[in-house]
Amino acid sequence: MFALFKKEINAFFSTLVGYLIIAVFLLANSLLMWGFSSEYNVLDNGYAQMDSLFILAPILFLLFIPAVTMRLFADEHKEGTIELILTKPLTELQVVLAKYFAGLVLVVLSILPTLAHYFSVYILGEISGNLDSAGIFGSYIGLFFLASGFVAIGTFASALSKNQIISFVIAIILSAFFYLGWDIIASGISNGKVELAIQYIGINAHYSSLSKGVIDSRDILYFISLNTLFVLLTQTVLISRKWQ
Repeated sequence: MFALFKKEINAFFSTLVGYLIIAVFLLANSLLMWGFSSEYNVLDNGYAQMDSLFILAPILFLLFIPAVTMRLFADEHKEGTIELILTKPLTELQVVLAKYFAGLVLVVLSILPTLAHYFSVYILGEISGNLDSAGIFGSYIGLFFLASGFVAIGTFASALSKNQIISFVIAIILSAFFYLGWDIIASGISNGKVELAIQYIGINAHYSSLSKGVIDSRDILYFISLNTLFVLLTQTVLISRKWQ
């Protein structure tokens, strides 16, 4: 299982495309926070805070994470190596977990450079260091769980098609639906309790509190359940393909 995990990490960084995907994500993040004049620009706001990063992250993740995960299974199916992997002494679940954790590690490695924003804001404050560091690192925990959910969805999408582009599009649609779709559905319901219940199915209801540094066990349990659901769905896809 670790050998497959390591293979995925090495494969991502073995081509220029992997580095380009990460570079585009970091550049877009930096430009929105520091370059373009907008409500998300830290310098324009005049406050030593990093709310912009955690507000923009879900939108950027909707494109970035599918770009990372699209090749996890799609390449294996296209090249015919998925059969070889499944004949190894690994269960379908172990194969899925190896791919999933490889994708998650790649995303986490891409998030780490954003700590440069934290140190910049820390220094640029009118009073250097006058920053809610505990709250910010709590928000990073929320960012990690958000990423884990999108990676699980992206892994599932990659298993559905031999074509990377199709997997990419499916991952965007599914991620967008789970992030905003349930809120849109809930907005058309007049019953307050039902509306709240439907909103609670979606990612946004749980990430919104985590992004503010508020760590609630119910939100963490939600993301663990979401990840488990899509890992098991991916396992089911692999098993069904194995017997075709």
